[in-house]
Amino acid sequence: MNPLRITLIGGPTALIEIDGFRLLTDPTFDAPGTSYQLPHVRLEKLAGPALGADALGDVDAVLLSHDQHADNLDNSGRDFLRRVPRVLTTVAGAKRLGSRAEGLAPWATTALTGKSGNSLTVIATPARHGPAGIEPFSGDVIGFVLISPKPGSRPVYISGDTVWFDGVAEVARRFKAGVVLPFAGAAQTRGPFHLTMDTNDTIETARAFPDAVIVPLHTDGWAHFRQNANDLRASFDTLGFGGRLRILEPGVATAIEPTQPQASSNPS
Repeated sequence: MNPLRITLIGGPTALIEIDGFRLLTDPTFDAPGTSYQLPHVRLEKLAGPALGADALGDVDAVLLSHDQHADNLDNSGRDFLRRVPRVLTTVAGAKRLGSRAEGLAPWATTALTGKSGNSLTVIATPARHGPAGIEPFSGDVIGFVLISPKPGSRPVYISGDTVWFDGVAEVARRFKAGVVLPFAGAAQTRGPFHLTMDTNDTIETARAFPDAVIVPLHTDGWAHFRQNANDLRASFDTLGFGGRLRILEPGVATAIEPTQPQASSNPS
């Protein structure tokens, strides 16, 4: 069985290679120093991609958690969508993007089919981009679960821009993921609250998936992030489960071996 390989491009953007498929999360390829004026806030990009879009080669699909914020889909990322056969995103986002974009509501399922007949199931998962009540301002967001039909494989969960809430807990109840990719930079803009997972949220997520390898994305590269990968490392090590945390080196394809599930599923 080919191992799962993940290459961090930068921010929320990672290339996931699984079962012969090459999938890209939230594409962001603009240069550092670029700023973006959104309706209520201005975002500033601090770091560029470890790999340019032209260096990636063919991608089978983009898993786009949402399209309305430039730290998840920037100008170059929008250009990249035009060269990808399939773009899976929110229902509202698909209407805005048109073309190849396919809208998925939470818990909706689709399948990717390879040239050799191989397949991969993709399930959209709920996400909440901040505290309860934020939805009219943040808009719809989804995450994704990837399920391989190969014997012994375990699901891969990509949180998208979300905090820890009952929707993430429900994902953990439904899917015994072996690898979890939380978006974990504690993004903060207008209010005194974070819009993506902070260290506490990431710890709760790790406890909910008690034997998963935790591979954080979206921890660095933007001025509105309040925590980073070093904060996650310190917290996980202090609590005694730092061995489950894999911090990726940008631009380096890293094989991730999911652990086998424990006999007990009690996260505590």
